[in-house]
This record gives sequence, C-alpha cells and structure tokens, in this order.
Amino acid sequence: MTELSHTEMAVSPVQKFREYLTTKGKRLTSQQKSIVEAIFEYHEHFDREHMVERLTSSKDEKSVSRATVHRTIASLEEAGLIRKVARANDRAVYEHAYGYPHHDHMICERCGELTEFVSPEISEALEEVTLKHGFRMKAHRLEVYGICNECSKPKKKPHSKLNMV
Repeated sequence: MTELSHTEMAVSPVQKFREYLTTKGKRLTSQQKSIVEAIFEYHEHFDREHMVERLTSSKDEKSVSRATVHRTIASLEEAGLIRKVARANDRAVYEHAYGYPHHDHMICERCGELTEFVSPEISEALEEVTLKHGFRMKAHRLEVYGICNECSKPKKKPHSKLNMV
C-alpha cells in the first residue's frame, strides 16, 4: 500500500465522533473512545473482524465486546469518519475518511492487496465529464480490480533432481 500522509485536523477523531454522537442525543462511552483510538492509531485498511480480534483479545481495561465494535464501526461510517472501501477476499474493508486526502484504489483479485493511488488526471477527467453533462459532482470513488504485480509473476517450476547411478 502506498502510504498517504494525513492532513492536519483541527479536531481529533475522538472529538469529531463525540460531536457526531451529541447531534444524535448520545454520549461517547469509554469503549467507543477506545475503538476510535485503535482505528485511528495508524493508517491501515481494516475489516470488522480484525478490529474485533484486536479489541476483544485485550487483557486490559480497553477490552470491548464484539457487538460494541460492530456498532461503533457502523456509527463511525455514518459519521463520515471511516468509509467502506471495497470487498477484498470476500470481506468489507474500511479506511479513514477523516484526516486523509482523497485517493483511489487498485485491488488484486487473487491476494486482496489494496494499493492506494492519487491521480489528478482522473479527477480532471471526471470534472470535465460531469461539467459536460451538467452534473454537480460531490465526490468520486474508483476501485480498479485486477491482478497485482506479485501475483502476475510466473510461478517458478521446481527443479527436478535426477537420480544418477
């Protein structure tokens, strides 16, 4: 995966999520706070089960239930802090939406590798097409499916050993 640098955020993801919950008449629990912190600790694509495993196996006070992880991920997506990227290896994969620049993805259909990329040319082409059609584009999401370089390499044949007598 190409590492994208995050943009400066005036408000932390935890504070942003707290604000979102307040608009819904809810409060941020310590378990939800732990989940948000774990998700935004580093920039990596993740699936729900990865987060469940990571947060429910903890032996300290940060351990949370599977149901809380699932509900919080759904709420974070609804709040616009994370987004579902694609399905890789038959699982929904998420990434940060808050604090990271817009980018697109290439997804290997064999190994599930997600490669992030930025293409100003694609963005310009979309602006041109939408303008031509009188369409006001709010955002775009591009997922390119195929086979990555590593999976495209021919498999090496094992050397046969001849028994010489």
